[in-house]
Amino acid sequence: MGIKGTTAAAIAGSVRDLVASGELVPQSSLPPVRALAAELGVNRNTVALAYRRLVEAGVAETRGRGGTVVAAVPQLAREGAGWGGDCIDLASGNPDPSLLPDILAAARRGDYSQPLYGVPAIDAGLDAWARADFAEDIDHSFRTLVTSGAVDATERLLNAHLTRGDLVAIEDPCFLASIGTMRLNGYRSAPVGVDGAGIRPDALRAALKAGARAVICTPRAHNPTGASLTEERAADLRAILAEHPQVLVIEDDHFSAVSARPYHRITPPGSARWALVRSVSKFLGPDLRLALVAADAETTAHLEARLSAGTTWVSRLLQHTARQLLLDPSVHELHERAREVYAQRSGLLVERLHAHGIEVPHRPDGLNVWVELDVDAKAAVEALAQRGWAVRPGHLFAPDPADHRGAIRVTTATITEPQAGAFAAELAAVVEELRATAT
Repeated sequence: MGIKGTTAAAIAGSVRDLVASGELVPQSSLPPVRALAAELGVNRNTVALAYRRLVEAGVAETRGRGGTVVAAVPQLAREGAGWGGDCIDLASGNPDPSLLPDILAAARRGDYSQPLYGVPAIDAGLDAWARADFAEDIDHSFRTLVTSGAVDATERLLNAHLTRGDLVAIEDPCFLASIGTMRLNGYRSAPVGVDGAGIRPDALRAALKAGARAVICTPRAHNPTGASLTEERAADLRAILAEHPQVLVIEDDHFSAVSARPYHRITPPGSARWALVRSVSKFLGPDLRLALVAADAETTAHLEARLSAGTTWVSRLLQHTARQLLLDPSVHELHERAREVYAQRSGLLVERLHAHGIEVPHRPDGLNVWVELDVDAKAAVEALAQRGWAVRPGHLFAPDPADHRGAIRVTTATITEPQAGAFAAELAAVVEELRATAT
């Protein structure tokens, strides 16, 4: 294979050179530690350290008994992708366009002027609005910042405090982008189960005991299940996290303005590192690519440093547009309508499913309904597609793809009453067919 070197750094460098030259391609197996150590005449610990450095750098990955292989670029599922043809789209995860405001009209209003380098990172008017909004839910000091969406915020927050290989507690099932963030940045996932009241306390306690250095939580309208934290559950989670004050707590309140559920905070007062992230994608529009972040002073300083070294600031035109929309009474009225409509549509599907003997154990909030089945979800998704319905299989939302193979996620953001009834009937028929096939 041509790996050379007598130190860990040299061996790792040799492997990287072979990867760069194309002699080692993705998924190529590296020699067993014992065999390479004997070939190079070095201690096994030297090779093991070299391999560990390659894994930490994202060049290689370990597969337990399968050894160490050259890493490939992860193939990640994402929202809104790959659904076309004649199927009725209940898979995209998108909001209803008719419930989003006119972004272009808002951009043309107000006092926008072209900024130059050196301007403050956050629009003053937007900052004032954000501070007032966050102050309703945070009763101690915080600073605010703007990032290019919730995913950007989460990735920067994790990178500010963690290193490759660190363990992160994430919901199971979880938001698609969370899985991508874990894999692309080399973090290890500690899956934390979710029920109708949100993150399960026993699962969170187990993840923290295993060494999780960060927790990512969706306090309401959890994607994909639609679960929201109850006041009692949030109190239980705060009590657990209070025993781990150095753990980074990230709350992704992505559905804030149009959620039918109240926000219940899981971050205890004594947490040293925390952030509450509120993107505007679901209620102002995905193309604004903007999220407001409230965090402790140290975390905000880390975020500012990373923005200064890269994007410098999130577009002030986008910030201006968001401010115009957030201060517009007619947009507030639209949000009130969206809150009612989304809740009505998800509830409608739950009722229609119930009529066909398919139970959803909790009343979901948000754009999606999570349906547990007693048949293989992938087969159900394929059968539904043949009948003209596009939904997503549950395993895509699992930190471990082997899990949730009996669940599907249905996006209800635009579903109509006839569609809800027809889909429920079709799903029931598909389930019966698959049950019969399995016997």
